[in-house]
Amino acid sequence: MSQDSRGRGRRAAAKRSRRKPTTKRRKALTLTAWTAAGVVLLGGAGFGYFYVKYNSNLKSVDIDAALGKDRPQNVDNGSMDILVLGSDSRGGDNAQYGADDGGSARSDTAMVVHLYEGHKQASIVSIPRDTMINRPACTTSGGKTAKAAFEQFNEAYTVGGATCAVKTVEKISGIRMDHYIEVDFTGFKKIVDSLGGVPLTTTKPIKDDKGSHLDLPAGTHKLNGEQSLGLVRTRKSVGVGSDLGRIQLQQAFIKALIKQVKSIGVFDNPKRLLSVADTATKAITTDKGLGDVKSLMGFAAGLQGLGAESMHMVTLPVMDYPKDKDRVVPLEAESKMVWDALRGDQPIPAEATQNSANDRSGAGSIVQ
Repeated sequence: MSQDSRGRGRRAAAKRSRRKPTTKRRKALTLTAWTAAGVVLLGGAGFGYFYVKYNSNLKSVDIDAALGKDRPQNVDNGSMDILVLGSDSRGGDNAQYGADDGGSARSDTAMVVHLYEGHKQASIVSIPRDTMINRPACTTSGGKTAKAAFEQFNEAYTVGGATCAVKTVEKISGIRMDHYIEVDFTGFKKIVDSLGGVPLTTTKPIKDDKGSHLDLPAGTHKLNGEQSLGLVRTRKSVGVGSDLGRIQLQQAFIKALIKQVKSIGVFDNPKRLLSVADTATKAITTDKGLGDVKSLMGFAAGLQGLGAESMHMVTLPVMDYPKDKDRVVPLEAESKMVWDALRGDQPIPAEATQNSANDRSGAGSIVQ
């Protein structure tokens, strides 16, 4: 090959978009208590014979086609952003968690996962579901247009599903989401059970009679799927009983889940890997870009290299909503600092969260 050809090749490689990184260079991360296992456990092995089976398990949404060009700029700085949601539909197998309100659902858990250039470090921003935001106009499942409104964040998913949730996050953050991953109550439980449970320690008893029905004494436990779901849904019985305390429990559980995946050697046990992969691919819904096994394997190939210690987890800076004590609103200047940092592929500055209401409950110290 000539020197000129080699030069052209290097220049072409340098211009490749961050939205199409090669499989070998993907250093992604464990995503969230709702979706981490579903994605993590798909990496590190060639499925071969099982390709067709797992491919038929997957469900996807064509968010790119639905949103078109009405989106933030596709920034080329080597980073990647993923919106991960846990949905709380009460239909079908999820009916045991409450009455079905006509088939609608809300995003019970929402996190923006930012992979920094090189994909060896990550920041995860939790968005409280009760945050009052300006939702953009969205298309409903019936094809009608829902006008823009000032309402709770989790209403976006109810109004227009995954597409509206992504559009809303992009509106409030100014950051284009590369991918979308969702898992519901039942799928989450099955993923945890397929891992054999998740060990963690509670420093205080947790007893939630009205919400999750979780009853854990203080001490070390190995939570099964039902108990794990109870933990990430617990709200009234920790801290001041708000969604902010529940987010702290979720963030603590994520790290415990990551440690469990690594400690049981899933990637070194083909039988367990394939079993968990089958469960995970049935449990998640993705954007179309991850909607087949080949793409999902490529995305997840580097997930083993990023552990809990490489993840910086924060909650969107908020304050109490003056008109409703059970709601919060973003702290404008501090939230801008968070989104600006991620957009520029920079660490989130400590001062962005120091004035937020997020730390008042102390719920995060209950789980270790």
